[in-house]
Amino acid sequence: MSELNVKVGLIGKFDMLKFKNMSKAREKAIQAAPAREISGVFPINENAKALHPDYLELVIDDIIDRGTAQAKTFVLRRPDGKPLPYFRAGQYISLKLPMDGSFVTRSYSLCCSPKEAPGGEYDITVRANPGGFVADRLLSEKKIGDTVIASGPQGFFYYEDLRDEKKVIGLAGGSGITPFLSMAYALRDGTEDFELTLLYGSRDEASILFKDQLDAIAASCPKFKVVHVLSEEEKEGYESGFITAELIQKYAPAGEKYSVFLCGPEAMYKFLKPEIAKLGLPERLFRRKLIDVTKTPWDCEGYPQELRGRSFQLTVRQGAQECVIPASADEPVLVAVERAGIKAPSRCRAGECGWCRSRLLEGTVFIPQENEMRRWADVHYGYIHPCCSFPTSDLLLEIPGEFF
Repeated sequence: MSELNVKVGLIGKFDMLKFKNMSKAREKAIQAAPAREISGVFPINENAKALHPDYLELVIDDIIDRGTAQAKTFVLRRPDGKPLPYFRAGQYISLKLPMDGSFVTRSYSLCCSPKEAPGGEYDITVRANPGGFVADRLLSEKKIGDTVIASGPQGFFYYEDLRDEKKVIGLAGGSGITPFLSMAYALRDGTEDFELTLLYGSRDEASILFKDQLDAIAASCPKFKVVHVLSEEEKEGYESGFITAELIQKYAPAGEKYSVFLCGPEAMYKFLKPEIAKLGLPERLFRRKLIDVTKTPWDCEGYPQELRGRSFQLTVRQGAQECVIPASADEPVLVAVERAGIKAPSRCRAGECGWCRSRLLEGTVFIPQENEMRRWADVHYGYIHPCCSFPTSDLLLEIPGEFF
């Protein structure tokens, strides 16, 4: 083997000498430094925590009664008055509420302008829901000065110019107006840039939520237009009946591409699904707010009808704790867990966010097709979203601890 001769020039020798003395220079700098405690707080981490908090402690600063629309708007602020995380118009926050010795979560769209967040304000609107477990208690029990715990802004129901067309047809029903109100404010304030024509379905004129606000924004902002559709009343200046493909095409831009955004109750989704299919839009141009998990799973395709009304045994493991509770085939697993007083993580309650992701060790569940949003790997390795999974046998479930 021949020897390898390496020639080092004068400049190279100086580089080697500098490298040899580096440890001495470093030690000298350490000894010369002041003996003070090293800070573990970094501005970039503090900014990330402010923009993406694990949870928010908020105080009800004001409650606005919406009169005949049977709803109330809750104005929320931080106790210290500091700014709140910025959000995209159309996003929601999830409230964690103590109820009968347990905790439940409910998501509510932010209905204020994104410009309000730096000033420390979030607005949510809750509409009466006779027979509901949470809404009516919020409306009757919460008062100014009460504290609530909330997540940071969540969800993907917002305009994205890389995906959506510049012209958008919005379809809203009932309290599904709230994310669209935020979008209208954003267009007025210049924080969003697209054209929104909103078809808003209500029973009658008296039940229209935010009518004055919507009409005022439409009058001052050329990028926003609202069309009120009344299903149980015929009145001049309003469309009557239901929102259909024909009505959408009446207000859609002729000969131009457009996106469709939809937010409303379950019945509206079911009615509009075939109507929207008639429009022949590419799938990417149809956006819907996450749909709540059905209260009638037996009406869903694939639900085993013979199990309706059955009760199963649910064994829940959470850390070192294990307990056995009943679970109905007609309710999501998460409902059974919360009813038993187990603090489980959850946010969207519709299968989208994955916050409640848990491992199913034994048993089987039914998941409505519209709420099946798990990743392939989760399906393969046995993870489910308890918020939208209905038990079809006895279950053994491993649930993570709560995050907030």
